[in-house]
Amino acid sequence: MGSPKEIIGLLEEKNAKRILILCHKNADPDAVCSSYALLNLLKMIKPDLEFVVAAPESISRVSKIILEKFPMEVTHEEPDFKAFDAAFMMDTNTLRQLGEWGEHICAASLPIIVIDHHAPHPETEKVASLCICREDVSATCEIIYELFREAGIKPSRDVAEVLLLGIAFDTRHFMLSRQSTFKIVSEIADMGINIQEALQILAVPMDISERIARLKACKRIKTMRIYGWIVAFSHVGSFQASAARVLIDVGADVAIVGSEDEGELLISMRSSNEFYNKTGIHLGRDIAAPLGQLLQGMGG
Repeated sequence: MGSPKEIIGLLEEKNAKRILILCHKNADPDAVCSSYALLNLLKMIKPDLEFVVAAPESISRVSKIILEKFPMEVTHEEPDFKAFDAAFMMDTNTLRQLGEWGEHICAASLPIIVIDHHAPHPETEKVASLCICREDVSATCEIIYELFREAGIKPSRDVAEVLLLGIAFDTRHFMLSRQSTFKIVSEIADMGINIQEALQILAVPMDISERIARLKACKRIKTMRIYGWIVAFSHVGSFQASAARVLIDVGADVAIVGSEDEGELLISMRSSNEFYNKTGIHLGRDIAAPLGQLLQGMGG
């Protein structure tokens, strides 16, 4: 894992003053909250740095609600990449998740630091100056919390609560947590934060369009038994990740949901904890990444 010292060393080596923090399309709370916390950490270490946080197209509905309480400006206009000295890709392990921005940031030859809790895509590793990618944690916010710890800096109450929200969202309220997750949550609680009260901000009624997409995914489901595992396939117009999650909830061991966007095929894959624990198959690393390369696309 990269350390705060490595990050600052890279920024100083490049004499970086203007920093761009990038989230993926429809950025979820883990992406937005880890960006918020990273920005605050770097400001505490190097107060002279200037920041812009950007996400293509939009951020998620829940992320918008979080930023109403913890303000941070997120622009959806494509940045002038050449106007920045370095860029961070948060919770984003493939350039494809940035849409057209991915090609443009490569063309700008910016030093790129990737921070994510998924395996880095080979193409991303080629363009990144530093990859802080850890599959042994449950959320990118966990990585940022550990960067605070390694820097010897205690996060402010607001930053700690934001990190908690990002972790809670990505672990489905700690259902998918690891032991390290609970240790961090315990430390955040010791800062005087009421966990139950803080999590109320995530209790947002699901948008009707997302609910309809989930129902359509269930209606269109096709299943196969592969070596005893139930593999479910479906397709929707949008919200494919949410649709894949609901197929796991209703009994699938592996869910594969596709959608089409401007002539491109987008696929979201999810698996149950039991499937992963018993097979050791990582859908991103072992299936999506090689499949993306085979089809001359990108996956991870």
